[in-house]
Amino acid sequence: MANESGNIGVFGDLFTAVGDLAQQAVDMAGSALKTATDTVQPVTNACVQLCTTSINSATQLVEGATKAITTAIAPKQ
Repeated sequence: MANESGNIGVFGDLFTAVGDLAQQAVDMAGSALKTATDTVQPVTNACVQLCTTSINSATQLVEGATKAITTAIAPKQ
């Protein structure tokens, strides 16, 4: 009976069950990865924005200090 057309037998059923279980595990892992990516993306964007803002602020501070020093040491007329 195991060799009849359409009947894959006990081992076929076992392989099918294991294959289905493996596919579900892969699907769950893919879903978890997508969820993690969706969660991390906004955090990454916020960190990039914070770093950019910090760099811009530091640049403005250096520019302000440079201007103040230049003004202080410039000859008075």
